[in-house]
Amino acid sequence: MCGIAGWADPEHPFDAAARTVAAMTRALAARGPDGEGLWSGPHCALGHRRLAVLDPEQGHQPMLVTDDGDGPLLVLSYNGEVFNHTELRAELELLGHKFRTATDTEVVLRAWREWGEDTPARLNGMFAFAVWEPARRRLTLVRDRLGVKPLSYARHGTGVLFGSEPKALFASGLLRPTPDPDGLRDLFASVRTPGGGLFRGVREVRPGHLLVLDRAGLRERPYWRLDARPHPDDTPTAVGRVRDLLADTTRRHLGADVPLGALLSGGLDSSALVALAQLGAPEPLRTFSVDFTGAFVPGALRATPDAPYVRDVVAHCGVDHRDLVLDPAALADPGHRRAVVAARDAPGTGDMDTSLYLLFRSVRDHVTVALSGESADEVFGGYPWFHRPLSVAADDYPWRYLTGHSGVYRALLRPDVAAALDVPGHRAAHYRQALAETPRLPGETGLARRMREVFHLHLTRWLPDLLDRKDRLSMAVGLEVRVPFCDHRLVEYAFNAPWAQHVHDGREKSLLRAAVADLLPGSVISRVKAPYPTTQDPGYHEGLRGLVSDLLASPGAPVWTYLDADALRDRLLRPGADPATRAGLDFALNLDLWLTSRP
Repeated sequence: MCGIAGWADPEHPFDAAARTVAAMTRALAARGPDGEGLWSGPHCALGHRRLAVLDPEQGHQPMLVTDDGDGPLLVLSYNGEVFNHTELRAELELLGHKFRTATDTEVVLRAWREWGEDTPARLNGMFAFAVWEPARRRLTLVRDRLGVKPLSYARHGTGVLFGSEPKALFASGLLRPTPDPDGLRDLFASVRTPGGGLFRGVREVRPGHLLVLDRAGLRERPYWRLDARPHPDDTPTAVGRVRDLLADTTRRHLGADVPLGALLSGGLDSSALVALAQLGAPEPLRTFSVDFTGAFVPGALRATPDAPYVRDVVAHCGVDHRDLVLDPAALADPGHRRAVVAARDAPGTGDMDTSLYLLFRSVRDHVTVALSGESADEVFGGYPWFHRPLSVAADDYPWRYLTGHSGVYRALLRPDVAAALDVPGHRAAHYRQALAETPRLPGETGLARRMREVFHLHLTRWLPDLLDRKDRLSMAVGLEVRVPFCDHRLVEYAFNAPWAQHVHDGREKSLLRAAVADLLPGSVISRVKAPYPTTQDPGYHEGLRGLVSDLLASPGAPVWTYLDADALRDRLLRPGADPATRAGLDFALNLDLWLTSRP
């Protein structure tokens, strides 16, 4: 995993590009603590920060393909992992290609030399990369199918600036980090527009797309879409197929030349990966979890704590486990909040982000790579609202958690800002557009049609935000987090399994549960879905109240450009510490910090 940056202009040569791209690349230093590289030519400069995972002694980037001529044929700056690189390497060797490293980077480079723009469709992995072809003056930006790895860009004259994160673009000095009205609408509506962003003029390469810049202009096209296909398998066959796919992708995700571990919550998803990874392993897998001080209180969203189930998995699988226990002081620490907002280039979601950042920082003390169960709920229908008829039938996004705080955020807006942004109208239009993109089988109606829509909404409008959070907070501490459930083969198969198979045992995630039932303790198999934990310690809420009181005492704070101080004061004075109140207080603090400390 790494950070990439660059500037290309096929129309006009430039002199200062190397210095500019060097500054952009330095802004991504946390993503790549193991090395820095820069290549420049008359019309393009590419930068790279390296987190060495495969062949640490080789694989320096940007990487070039040359011939006997005066310059390179191809230049590549690459971020990510390709999990079928061994098979592709063998295929390319049969075609005459010679390799000098054991990296997947060189496989991608040689694949582009052989197959050009057909290369991304051959890759199984998580990646974002840039290829420059000097003879054609052509830049191609590529992003993986589900958007696991980020890639932002902005037009500048006839050229394009790009980077793994927006902060790299602003480090060029050629763009200002000005909030974008549509980006703010997304923020307050708790939606995420594919290709959009929070900053004016800054966009993302859409998942499953490539972006081409040459003398004919700039154009974007998909190389992959999630399609609706007939599903001929009965339930036992489907369960077996899910097991085979999950076992294969887990095995592929274990490849690394550096220490590797796994995140473990005691839920079905992470426990399944840990059990599969430990099968036949020569030594115990290192696993990590987060917990909080204070007594656990069951609630509507979380009926059980993680710790007992984590202990059951540790004993059952024989892994080498470590817990990180956080107290309110660590979660409310202003320095940690600043680090999280800076990592995300966005306000984020309060203590949930902070605890994840601190967990990743702790994990990085022991390993360089960690597996995560992220995306299993989107792939297999794990969230509670998948199973609530009223939520499913609503003419709106069905989720009401994590990014579902739009009502809370919107209630804090100044009346004039609320009228200008029209957040409800934006959310409704956003939903209609997302719905229109859903693929369907001919004649598909009723519940089958609606559940396909619900899965597609989660995979294209919900999951990208979680993946972005995971990438930003982990790479801020130089930790590579891999997500085996995002293997496109598994996603495609589960997406086309009928809803009856997803709930064949009367539970959530029936296909996944049946596929790994023989690997896990009974307590984990029977556990009800629990979301990522948040602290229940009242000390955190009290800390929030103090910080918000200080914010209210600062009439010149930039947050009052958007938020209504009286509305926030009203929320501050409410008794108790319900999740909506806490979400509003956290959001106000993070929004002010984001507006104050934009790069």
